[in-house]
Amino acid sequence: MAFRTSSRKEHLIFIGADQHNPPNLFSFSFFFVKLLVHQEINKLKIRALVLVCFLPICGAHAQIDSLSSSQSDRKVNLLLLPVLGSNPATGLMFGVAPSANWLMGPRETTSISNATSSILYTTKNQFIATLKSSILLKDDRWSLIGDYRFFITSQPTFGLGTGPQSSKLVGGDLGIEYDDGLFSQGINDPQFMEFNFFRFHETVMMRISDTRFFTGIGYHLDIHSKINDQLLDLDTIPPAITSHFAYSTSYGFDPTRYITSGISLNASYDTRDNTLTPYEGKYIFLNLRVNPTWLGSTKSSTTLWTEYREYFSLSKKRESNILALWLYGNFQIGGTLPYLDLPALGWDQYGRSGRAYPQGRFRGQHLLYGELEWRFPLQREKEKWSGAVFINATTASNNDANIKLFSYVNPGIGCGVRYTLDTKNRSKIDLDFAHGSYGAQGIYLGGNEAF
Repeated sequence: MAFRTSSRKEHLIFIGADQHNPPNLFSFSFFFVKLLVHQEINKLKIRALVLVCFLPICGAHAQIDSLSSSQSDRKVNLLLLPVLGSNPATGLMFGVAPSANWLMGPRETTSISNATSSILYTTKNQFIATLKSSILLKDDRWSLIGDYRFFITSQPTFGLGTGPQSSKLVGGDLGIEYDDGLFSQGINDPQFMEFNFFRFHETVMMRISDTRFFTGIGYHLDIHSKINDQLLDLDTIPPAITSHFAYSTSYGFDPTRYITSGISLNASYDTRDNTLTPYEGKYIFLNLRVNPTWLGSTKSSTTLWTEYREYFSLSKKRESNILALWLYGNFQIGGTLPYLDLPALGWDQYGRSGRAYPQGRFRGQHLLYGELEWRFPLQREKEKWSGAVFINATTASNNDANIKLFSYVNPGIGCGVRYTLDTKNRSKIDLDFAHGSYGAQGIYLGGNEAF
């Protein structure tokens, strides 16, 4: 769960839950209003909570009956963050963004499960609802990863690829060549789009024997509908053609609606000592997704997601003094994806990549992302307050403009503070400040570490 505000010299202001439809900088003081509900809950209440919050995940709530008799292992930690703010794209926004972490088995053999959600509404009739979960059943025998979203929203897009040309599909300052020797108007500003979005992603993986390897399958559905390119104007001379419209018509997509539906093969390796705030260990995740037309996709495509995280201790005396590394790549390796389903910055499961930039600022057929963060204690003895300094970098391709990976790399840098809510589970609230290329900057409030 993350709340972000990003601003650009082009007068873009962007902040919000999971980087969607955010309030602006002036509203951020309200985010400090927080409520921590931290109490013992009996079996019946836990079962009801899990059933209501994770209804699509069949059978997970039944694992509560297998919890250890230790009362400390039955604790559900809830964090409620209210949301209130405004920007030109959304008007006034208000809502709530709860998160939770808990154990599905004995603490000694079971990793912490967690979930984040948000329910937001704006005075421009925009609605945002999300639920994202990572559940580990008793003794970590099964891992369930869920990502469910429903938006009636708007969001800027900036073309494909990284670098200064990323605001156009092709054509430089002339715009897009829509006919031989004829070019559309150039677009250098954020290209705002209104659309509805529905996502249902669920991945189930089984632990292999007593190793830390997991493997399994998943189903993934993304539906974009009622898409409205606000800068698109085909009646002017020359016409104003957006990157989304040019891409969609070039590759045979209806620019107002498309579907990506697919199944995936998944594998992971996880030796982290804590899933919320790791001090040591590694996390590797691979996802090969096939989206055939017979399963409902508008066009067939194949994608590959690769992810690597590692945590390095810098002090034997203070285990919270660490370097954290995060690398991921998202690749279109076959077929053709719709524009809004192409690999894009900030569209990882929890929307935490690319601090300094609005979600989707960089998008392309292939995308690589890396981040390095130094996390350190701010108190001599206690672990309540800590700090962080980070740097990230993104590169994305644009096949139509001959922009390859590493043709341009756009960095972001920042720092922040964390407050530990529960030293045993290491659950936290974090506040970060970040700055990137082209005047991008942001303030971010979230639960737990970014990765």
